[in-house]
This record gives sequence, structure tokens and C-alpha cells, in this order.
Amino acid sequence: MAASHTPQSQQTPPSPQTPQSSRSPQTALAFDPWDPAFVANPYPAYEELRERGRVHYYEPTDQWLVPHHADVSALLRDRRLGRTYQHRFTHEDFGRTAPPPEHEPFHVLNDHGMLDLEPPDHTRIRRLVSKAFTPRTVEQLRPYVDRLANELVADLVAAGGGDLLTDVAEPLPVAVIAEMLGIPESDRAPLRPWSADICGMYELNPSEETAAKAVRASVEFTEYLRELIATRRKEPGDDLISGLIAAHDEGDRLTEQEMISTCVLLLNAGHEATVNATVNGWWALFRNPDQLASLRADRSLIPTAVEELMRYDTPLQLFERWVLDDIEIDGTTVPRGAEIAMLFGSANHDPKVFEAPEKLNLSRADNPHISFSAGIHYCIGAPLARLELTSSLTALLNRAPTLHLTTEPTRKPNFVIRGLEALNVQL
Repeated sequence: MAASHTPQSQQTPPSPQTPQSSRSPQTALAFDPWDPAFVANPYPAYEELRERGRVHYYEPTDQWLVPHHADVSALLRDRRLGRTYQHRFTHEDFGRTAPPPEHEPFHVLNDHGMLDLEPPDHTRIRRLVSKAFTPRTVEQLRPYVDRLANELVADLVAAGGGDLLTDVAEPLPVAVIAEMLGIPESDRAPLRPWSADICGMYELNPSEETAAKAVRASVEFTEYLRELIATRRKEPGDDLISGLIAAHDEGDRLTEQEMISTCVLLLNAGHEATVNATVNGWWALFRNPDQLASLRADRSLIPTAVEELMRYDTPLQLFERWVLDDIEIDGTTVPRGAEIAMLFGSANHDPKVFEAPEKLNLSRADNPHISFSAGIHYCIGAPLARLELTSSLTALLNRAPTLHLTTEPTRKPNFVIRGLEALNVQL
């Protein structure tokens, strides 16, 4: 559940243009999130951004790009920024335009999840949900996660190979988070398509077609969860939804919409980023055979390997925050009402923090990557994500020691949520 993931943006139409006096000089940037070559490998462009300054105004998305690790880390903790502004301002007060009415189902669903809330609502919801994701609670899931990972890999081996994305990377985290929420196996098929359609809205400047898919998925997902919550009220079980209902009845209040939005957030973030971290990681291993050979020879590298693979090819490349009060970055004033885009992928390759950042080093001990974000929105599912990545990596190393790539994979066209169309392998 990397911060990936996460869904990370409150999508509204572009704001009025930022005043020229508070912009950094407008120069051509290598940053181009719609260029397939950039999406395939954005890291050289990030290097250029870091060399050219600490903050850059990017007109196509009306955002301020922040590429350095120190700045990103600090801004994630800065309360002058927020995931939303509606706890303090109206759209008009903030100089923004309200989302179009036809997008309302998506925004209702998205805006009531804790990732897009600020205190006190964020604090209240996170306190309830966090009980299910403590390291101790997650550790109790290890036998289930390990068993499921081994079963999926055993099927892959029996078939002589397949698509690592659809055969292992996707079904593992989907099953785990669905199990935690109490979603029956017979109901799980639409979860991944719903998630993919909703997460399409977290890309930069999504199209109307993307928005229509997200709205449709939001409506269907909401209707399903509303029915499931009603069932759990009558027939509670040993699952997170039943726990949230019980907490509500005992006085820790969650509205039904907050409960629905929380479940969708956990399902989306609980598998979208973890899926991509898995396939990005294996693609990196195949491109670095010396590191893969070291890992196959020494399983004690697995804990540091998991952290390094998340750093090396970050599954969530960009995370957005609204500027609630004017903020200065390296002498440039970023005004209230602006939007800052923190470049996680760039921060994770900052040579001021990581020695030889372009090199995959599975034994890297000093690895303060920010793939799980930081501050009050630090990924609540980080312990679970680490467990899932460790379990699948271990199962593949143990059961498929001769695993290798059959065809060069194709990148998904998305920039923000970074993944592959497929990862075809055989033994």
C-alpha cells in the first residue's frame, strides 16, 4: 500500500494563472508527463530539474514542481500545505473553480477518504483505521499472505511461466485487502477494474473519457459497498468493515460516506501501488542481473532489497498539495491557491541523499526513500505493503529460481502511477 497509493490528487479544473511576479523564470523543462519517452525513463529529466533549481513553475498543469529530497520531505510535513483546502476556504475564496456537476460522484467518493482530508476529520478517521495496520496486527497476517503468495507462484511455475503482473502481482494484494475488509471472493472480480478507472483521475489533466470512467466506477463501487455495509450491520463478522461499524456504534463516529470512501481508499491504495512496486521491482532486477544473482544467493538481502526496489523505480511518482498560506522556496514565493507537485521519483534519486542513486544496490543500508510519503499522510498501509512485497519476492526466489523475462515489457502511458502493461516470464 505504497504512497503510492496512492491516489493522490484532488482533481479540479485548472486555477486562474499564478501571478507572473511570483513565478520562477519560465524556461523549457525536460519534464513532459505526456511524452512516452519521458514516461519510459523520467530520471534523466529529474536530474536536470534538480540541477536547475529547487522549484519550477510548470504551465501545462499550473503546478510548481519540487524535485529535491530535502524540500519534498519538509513540505510533506508543512501544515501550510494541505491535501484539501475546503476545510478553510470555498472554491471561490481559494481562486479555484468547482468541479463540474457530472463529476460529483467521483469527488464525493474521493473527498471523504482520509487521504484527501485534513484534521480534525483526517485524525478521527485515521485513528480508527490505523488499528488494523499496526506492525503487530499486520504480522498476524503473515501466514495468510505467505500461503497465498506461494500458491500463486506455484501456479505460475506449474504453467511454466506467464504474466507476472496478472498471475502474481495483482491477485495477492487484492485478495489480502479484500479479505481484511470482508469482501467475499465471489464479489472480488470488479475490484481491480473499478480501482484502475478511479485511479485514472489521479493522472495530470485527465480527459473527459477518463473522468466518465471514474464516475461510473465510483457509482458502482459506492453502491456495492453500501449494500455490503448494510449486510455487515445485520451480520457482523471478523473484518474491518464490521469493526468500523462497531466503533461507530460505540461513539467513534464515521458517516456512511466516510466508511465507503475509506474502504475504496484502502482497496485502491492497498493494491494499486503494491502491484506496480512488484512489477517495477522485477523489471529492475531483470535489467540488473548481477543484483538478481546476489539476491538469489543471499536471502538476507530481502529486507533491504524491498526498500531499494521501491526507491529505484518509485510506483507513485508525484504527490500534490494545495498551498494554504504563501510559502517561500529558495527565494521564490509560491502563493496561496497554488498547487505544489512533489516529485517522489526525483527525490528518491537525489544524489545529495543517495550515493550513486542511478545504481540499483540491494544492500543499500542508508535508504530514507519517501515512497510511503511522510507527515500526517504517511502511508497507513506501509507495514502491509512491505509484508506483501517480501512474501511475493521470497516465494518467487524460492520456487522459481530460473525465472527470466521473455519479452521486453511496455510501460503504461500513465506518469503519476508508474507501472507496466505486462511482465511476461518463464522458467
